[in-house]
Amino acid sequence: MAASLPNEPLEDATRRRVLGVLRRFGWNATSFQILEPGFEYWFYGADACVAYVDTGRAWVAAGAPIADAERLTEVALAFAQAAKDRGRRVLFFATEHRFVDTSGFCSTLIGEQPLWDPAAWNRTLEGAASLREQLRRARAKGVTVARLEPGALADPNGAERRELAALIERWSGSKPMPPMGFLVRVYPYSFLEERSLFVARKGGELVGFAGVVPVYARNGRFIEDLVRAPNAPNGTSELLVDAAMRDAAAAGSGYVTLGLAPLAGAVPFGLRLVGRWGASLYDFEGLKSFKAKLRPREWTPIYLSYPNERSLHAAVYDSLSAFSQRGLLRYGIDAVFRGPAIVVRALALLLVPWTCLLATVSPRWFPAAWVQWFWVVFDVLVAGGLLALSARWRPWLAALLLGLVGADALATLSEAADFVATRRPTLLEYVVVVIAISGPLIASVVLWNARRRTLRAAHG
Repeated sequence: MAASLPNEPLEDATRRRVLGVLRRFGWNATSFQILEPGFEYWFYGADACVAYVDTGRAWVAAGAPIADAERLTEVALAFAQAAKDRGRRVLFFATEHRFVDTSGFCSTLIGEQPLWDPAAWNRTLEGAASLREQLRRARAKGVTVARLEPGALADPNGAERRELAALIERWSGSKPMPPMGFLVRVYPYSFLEERSLFVARKGGELVGFAGVVPVYARNGRFIEDLVRAPNAPNGTSELLVDAAMRDAAAAGSGYVTLGLAPLAGAVPFGLRLVGRWGASLYDFEGLKSFKAKLRPREWTPIYLSYPNERSLHAAVYDSLSAFSQRGLLRYGIDAVFRGPAIVVRALALLLVPWTCLLATVSPRWFPAAWVQWFWVVFDVLVAGGLLALSARWRPWLAALLLGLVGADALATLSEAADFVATRRPTLLEYVVVVIAISGPLIASVVLWNARRRTLRAAHG
């Protein structure tokens, strides 16, 4: 292992060793991302390495091995054997045609990435009136873009870094899904001297930034991060891309990419279904449409590569585990309680069988008959409100439903305590009581988090 620099942590020394390999062989668009936190490194001799995440069951590699093109298969097979020796499965996420064509691994299309020739960016703008209008609109709203010097972010407690961190937190907090790791972590602070950072401001307020990283072996650039404040004027993202393209052209870069558009292109039927079902959690189509309106020169395929004896289902599961950072179950629970529209809709639909049950059970469950029918009508109204809220978020309706569901939780808890104290419930009745208490409590937490998330997105 390379010696540490004076007073340099061992981890940084390891990453500098990786950087040395990257500068020679970093060909994939995602290659520079392996220098960010969260990765482990497996070295194969002095001039090859693989960056990966250990999920506990699999080693999920970030892209193809970083190695000479003629050694890619050799390194990949050795890495797979090393993983097997540790009782781990193996896969390579976000590989490109160079690896797919030569490695002999199974490869499944998971999306496409757009490519631009930065030298032709002016011609692209000339042929895209709608794109020019977005740039004009942002400038008319007072948005300006400037390059941020690397030293401005070197101090973790500096004003610029704190301002940027606050923007990232606000942006991620506005999303329906919790933040993910692996190749989608937003961390623009590692190896600042190798990056290009552009910030968008309106009246002095930071409203967006673009983080650009090198693709060394192809003289290219990857716009890795494109973050805008929820209240940023329309055209802010396009203005940041414009600045990054012009900078790349001035530096003589051969190509620019915005990275993977997941599930774009002729992906397998099962993955297309995932895209449809998950549209309310992640806007796959919207992301592709945004990249497409920037008029890329071409779209190139991105793959998930894995050994022939593996199944696609296991490979997808391991990939999701790598992105989730803390396990799929915990990530799923966090996503549910974050209150995305699909969860609010699910709560509404779950109220349908529950309301039918309330309408048909014996009156002995209630202090009086009118109480039974009050709850039936109440739940019908709440279910309708939740469906309306999931279709279009309205702050007043969210606040009203939160109050109603919270009151429901308290009243149900009181009634349940009285029922248990005055009756001798059976096991089944205890189960029903627990469900009756849990439903409004969970719904209250979901609505509270959803309302807090939208308020933070709107007001910062």
